[in-house]
Amino acid sequence: MINSLVSYLQSMDDIAVVLRLLIATICGSLIGWERVVRRHSAGIRTFSLVSLGSAVATALNLYLAAIPGFSADVSRIPAGVVSGIGFLGAGTIIVTGRNQIKGLTTAASLWVASCMGMAFGAGYITVGLACFALVMLANLVLMKVSQQVEESSRYVSIYIEVEETNGIKKLRKKFTEMGYQITSMNKTKDKTLLGTDAALMVELDFGSKHSHQKLFEELNNLDFVSYVEEV
Repeated sequence: MINSLVSYLQSMDDIAVVLRLLIATICGSLIGWERVVRRHSAGIRTFSLVSLGSAVATALNLYLAAIPGFSADVSRIPAGVVSGIGFLGAGTIIVTGRNQIKGLTTAASLWVASCMGMAFGAGYITVGLACFALVMLANLVLMKVSQQVEESSRYVSIYIEVEETNGIKKLRKKFTEMGYQITSMNKTKDKTLLGTDAALMVELDFGSKHSHQKLFEELNNLDFVSYVEEV
């Protein structure tokens, strides 16, 4: 029964193609839903349309290739889809004033969603579903693993605002007392919350695994520190 259903979905029957497009749209929407929950730029509609468009383009390519007497390169349209999605994904990547790169995961997810859509459009249902499952695994499960690894890393980069007068000197002394090594400290031109503070980008080496949250709690309790965040 299952084999018969899969064989039908892989055919070029009009209804089978429509069902494949529907599957591509649903899976793309679910990937987009995960991005929306995390408040990222591309959401349900974007991902569903990327997946659907890729599936349509691939199905169209197969349809043209099957027309008697019509010479069609079955790889040309999918190749164009991959290139086009690259430009779309690049639009979701931004570099903030503090040199933070955001949007890479969303861009990568868009690119993979297009590949997933092409698999569905070509009738490669098993691979398309496997791709969907692995994308969700990467974005939901591996993200938590990544956060745990980053939270206890021996290296940390922070943006911190301290008193203009003696704030930097006090901060250096505090890091020395904590046993942290300053690998880099640069003053930035960012506008501070109080307007009179000095804004710094600092990179620290704890020497061993250390809780980043504990560091921020310690820094927030210092009277000469106005603001601090990890970058």
